[in-house]
This record gives sequence, C-alpha cells and structure tokens, in this order.
Amino acid sequence: MRNEPEIYCVGGAVRDRLLGLPVQDHDWVVVGCTPEAMMARGFQPVGKDFPVFLHPRTHEEYALARTERKTAPGYKGFVVHAAPDVTLEQDLLRRDFTINAIAQDADGNLVDPYGGQADLKAGVLRHVSAAFGEDPVRILRGARFAARFGFSIAPETLALMRAMVANGEVDALVPERVWQELARGLMEKTPSRFFETLRDCGALAKILPEVDALFGVPQPEKHHPEIDCGIHTLMVVDDAARSGYALEVRFAALMHDLGKATTPKDILPRHIGHEARSVELLQPMCERLRVPADCRDLALLAARYHGDVHRAKELRADTIVKLFQSADAWRRPERFAQLLQACASDARGRVGHEDDAYPQAEYLLSALQAAQSVDAGRIAQQCADKSQIPERVRLARVAAVEHAIQG
Repeated sequence: MRNEPEIYCVGGAVRDRLLGLPVQDHDWVVVGCTPEAMMARGFQPVGKDFPVFLHPRTHEEYALARTERKTAPGYKGFVVHAAPDVTLEQDLLRRDFTINAIAQDADGNLVDPYGGQADLKAGVLRHVSAAFGEDPVRILRGARFAARFGFSIAPETLALMRAMVANGEVDALVPERVWQELARGLMEKTPSRFFETLRDCGALAKILPEVDALFGVPQPEKHHPEIDCGIHTLMVVDDAARSGYALEVRFAALMHDLGKATTPKDILPRHIGHEARSVELLQPMCERLRVPADCRDLALLAARYHGDVHRAKELRADTIVKLFQSADAWRRPERFAQLLQACASDARGRVGHEDDAYPQAEYLLSALQAAQSVDAGRIAQQCADKSQIPERVRLARVAAVEHAIQG
C-alpha cells in the first residue's frame, strides 16, 4: 500500500474544463486508501453501494478507486470492489465515455489512458469498455450528452447501444430513473438530439413508444412544411429550449401532439380529434413514468387546448371564458401563461416559421386580465338568489372579455 493516497479530479469537471465550459461540481477519486483511513482524516462516509466520502471542509465527494462486476440486470446489479490496490486506470476503465475517463492530478497533469482528449476534439461519444453494455442508464446519459455538446455517437458505441436494446437491458430501467434522465435531456441545449439518439439505437420505442410512433406520420404540408409529426415535435421542443422555457413547458411541448400517431389512416394527413386522443395517451404514460404533477397537468392542458389557443382570435368571448375556466386560469394564471408558451413553441416549431410572432399569447393574457377585473364578491353581495351567483359572475366575465377583445 502507498504511504500517502493519490487524489485525482475526474469526470465532468475535467471534461468541462478542457471544453472551456464552466465547472459546476468536482468529483474526486482516491487511489491507495481505505475507508478507515478516509474517516481518520475527517471524511464523512455517505455511499451506500460503494465507498464515497464528503470532504470535511468543501463537502465535495471523494470516492475510493473501485472496479465493478455485473451480477444482475439493470443499473443496480453490480458488485463493487474498492481496495487500496485498485489503480486509477482500473477506476477510469469502468466509466461510461472516454471524455469522462480523464483524470487530473494536483499539479494539473492529465491522465488519459483511453483517448478522451482526442474524442473531445473530434466531438465523439465513445464507450470506454464493453462494460458500458451492462448499465442501461448509460444509453440515456449518452443521449443527454449528445444534446448538451452536440457530439456524435461513435459507430461502435451506437452498435453496442442497439445491442443493449435488443437484448432487453433497457427493459430493466426503473421509471424514476427514466424520468430523471428525460427531464435532464429536455433541459439541455438541443433536446432534439436526446430523442434522435434514443431513436437511432431503438431505445425511444421502448421508453417513449408514444413519441416514437409520431415519426413517419404525415401532416398537411400547407400548415406543416416539415410534414412529419415526429420532426415537428422535436422542432417544438427545441424552440422551447431556445426560448429558455421551464421544464414543464418543454415536457408539454414534447407531449402536445401524441394523438396524431393514432389518427385513422383514412383521414390522413388531417388529424381531426387528435387533441382528445393525445389526452387519452398522455394520462397512462405519465402514470407509467411517474411524471411529477406540475409537468403532467400542463402537458394535459397543452394537449387538449393548443388548437383553441391557436384559434384565439376566432373564438367568441364566452368560449374564451370557458377556456379560462377549463384551464383554471383564475387560480393558476402563471400556469396559463406557461400553456401559452407551449402553444407559441408549437406554432414556431415548423419549417419556415421559426421566427414567427405569436400574438395569440398577448391577446389571451389581455382577455384574462379583463376577466380577472370582475369583482365576484360584489356581484355575490348584489345577488338575491345565491344560486345565480356563478352564472352572474360568468356573464360579467364574458362581458369584460367582449369589451377587451373588441377594444
């Protein structure tokens, strides 16, 4: 055993520094040490499955160098071996991509046994070893890195990812982890790359079959020059990312047109009634992936009402008030504003329309402000028949909206 342990910065911090990107967090690997020696130095153990410790001052994570051996399907089926004789090269060998298998010592010297720097320069995601195929989460991580950096997947890595899908490894993913990676992928710079990568290896059909089914389904070229429903969906999600919209909006953008995949073939390329079918598909999908309520609820609103929002200037005042009521805009005006953001991305997510204005948003927000100006309490006080209060309030709101949209 070494007299003093060797400490290296590893993973994302080294990668991002080499890319000239801001470094968010540091991960450290300790070679030639035992858990007892770490605790004797004041480190706090936190790892359940393998030895990870928090630095007594910085609280950054320090992990003992380790190897892993696959023992069962899924991403938890591993036996971990952490011991003072595990080398840095052995620890780096278990990592997912070569760009994440670069270490840096205290003097700034790089240790890059698997060619990570070359792949960084080439913009390629390449697996370090065949052990990549033992962890299905790495498919999702690869898709996420493709979306973040714009990197391509090395042919041999894509072949391995396809084999993992074919042999059922992806089926072992638990819903919580799928949602976690999906949410991260949606928040990347170009989310479409996340879904394109999953589709290229066949994982999208396993993880999000409702989205995968959109590809190849036609739409009227007059309104959708891109024609393909799947391509349109990815353009909508990318617009939401470009606009800096929140996760809830990006998820709604992804989900808004699910029903177009189930349009009867005899009415294509039109999609009559796709809104209701989208809601029917979305409900069980959100249950399956355990999607958080705020993302689920906004996605359901966007799926059901995006057509009405697009036609806002054609709607009568009473229909607009009904839309506000259905969307619970009185109590949740901020969520209604997010619905308008998702609809704006839907309108811009079309070839040749990427820079279009979306006046419907301002139109409906002005109408909502007018409707909210109605003093429901005063109407209630003046109404002798209390059973008439809801209708009187509704009529007052309709009148207020009518005045606003005509003005």
